[in-house]
Amino acid sequence: MSEPGFALRPIGHLETPFATIADCPRNGRKLKPTPLCHAVVDEAFQPGLAGLEGFSHLILLYWMEQTKPAELVFTPPFDPNPRGLFATRAPWRPNPVALSVVAFDGFDAPGRLRVRNLDCRNGTPLLDIKPYLPTTDSEPDATMGWLAPHATR
Repeated sequence: MSEPGFALRPIGHLETPFATIADCPRNGRKLKPTPLCHAVVDEAFQPGLAGLEGFSHLILLYWMEQTKPAELVFTPPFDPNPRGLFATRAPWRPNPVALSVVAFDGFDAPGRLRVRNLDCRNGTPLLDIKPYLPTTDSEPDATMGWLAPHATR
């Protein structure tokens, strides 16, 4: 299989209180209170933020550049059975792209978005921002496969 002809280009970076991967929570929503973080968009991309006001939540895509190499099968820390990587949310992936739905608290300054519920280290490259749309992005009847017995809200 040949390599695809594309390249990823960060549009900015994320500012969080987590200096290292070890400091990052497994799920940013579980921290109480959820710390204020920032998505900082480079000046060249700031015109793309027009119209973002009024959305309560955003989807952030970012690059986890400091994860360990991908393990295609591993045993999760809370489950005794080996699982395939693609049946988990583990951060080590062939392409370490992460996705978080974050609460959007507005702007501090042009290109500086206040967000909550992030779970990545400070300085993580930001790849994209999309508005979260409950009519499109929510699946109330979704099931969780092998994770269902481990789910807690």
